[in-house]
Amino acid sequence: MSAVKSDFLRIAIERGFVQDCTDAQGLDRELREGSLTAYVGYDCTADSLHVGSLVSIMLLRLFQRCGHRPIVLMGGGTTKVGDPSGKDEQRQLLTEEQIARNMAGIRSVFEKFLGFGRGPSDAVMANNAEWLDRLGYIEFLREVGRHFTINRMLTFDSVRLRLEREQPLTFLEFNYMLLQAYDFVELARRYDCKLQMGGSDQWGNIVNGVELGRRLDGRALYGLTTPLITTASGAKMGKTATGAVWLNAERLSPYEYWQFWRNVEDADVGRFLRLFTELPMDEIARLERLEGAERNESKKILATEATALAHGRAAAQAAAETARRTFEEGASGEALPKIAIGRAELDRGIPAFELLHRAGLAASKGEARRLIKAGGAKLNDAAIDDEMRPVTSADLDGQGLIKLSVGKKRHALVEAG
Repeated sequence: MSAVKSDFLRIAIERGFVQDCTDAQGLDRELREGSLTAYVGYDCTADSLHVGSLVSIMLLRLFQRCGHRPIVLMGGGTTKVGDPSGKDEQRQLLTEEQIARNMAGIRSVFEKFLGFGRGPSDAVMANNAEWLDRLGYIEFLREVGRHFTINRMLTFDSVRLRLEREQPLTFLEFNYMLLQAYDFVELARRYDCKLQMGGSDQWGNIVNGVELGRRLDGRALYGLTTPLITTASGAKMGKTATGAVWLNAERLSPYEYWQFWRNVEDADVGRFLRLFTELPMDEIARLERLEGAERNESKKILATEATALAHGRAAAQAAAETARRTFEEGASGEALPKIAIGRAELDRGIPAFELLHRAGLAASKGEARRLIKAGGAKLNDAAIDDEMRPVTSADLDGQGLIKLSVGKKRHALVEAG
């Protein structure tokens, strides 16, 4: 794909977004001939997306910046089924109310990254429940089901891996690939959408949609996948000791989000700058060359630029300043993660290990105990030497706060509620 000429594909390849494409030359030609429409689908399994979805979000943003129209497809219909791709067990079935609530939370994420409106390159937000909820079962099987063979469906990783591990795959989940393929056809009919993008684990589902469009309508459709991102040490992107790195501020504060990027491994800095910021490539190359203590400056730039996209420039700069004051001046910092504890409970006292867990600085109470025993936890900048040490209202500082720390980089504040 090195010979592509369209701005979108050229930049996407240069910055590391592209894993596979069903027809790179054909897609490149279409992109050069005029504005194109592409979509990425997101099932509504939680009320926020996390950093694991950020590659596809940034790709949609790049697509729009190159003059094309992105579609964000909310899986109001497919969430009722559950995508088996990459899963060892069936997803929990959600109610209509839960799906609607999750969808509202996810929508707010995209308002930060894409421009919505009625212009030719303005983003569109669609919901596949609009057509999937109205499908007649027999009619769908006759129109779509006849183009899928069980023989071929059994070869897809989402099915094959479950069967090889002797883990159950419900008939409900087995239908997911048909529904996703039909989504592509429906978006092509409604919006002249010619491109579906997604993670490499979606390759089989995307190819199904491309083939279904050709068989049903004679359409030339395209698929493009992004690599699944892992850290240099092999960990799954977006997972930390205390849980997922959410994109909604209600789930994860801008400061905590900034800290996630600030603490990435040295070997990941250049790659993450290319994927998750819009800095020019020559500036990224300069930052990649920094070594030793200077590498921390490149991490701070990564953290600030990535946070600015997700939460706004003001929130990113505030997070950076809080970090500076916390680490360089020893101040508490108003933007640190904060939890409220009832005054009566704080007067009685809470064991230090339990408060560390409740503050989100340890994934479990057991981990909190281990951190304290290893000398890695502090209370108001003093080492905690007893996991059972009661933390009480007497520990509040002049501002009515208690500062908890794990290591040098993770902090939280406790206030009396």
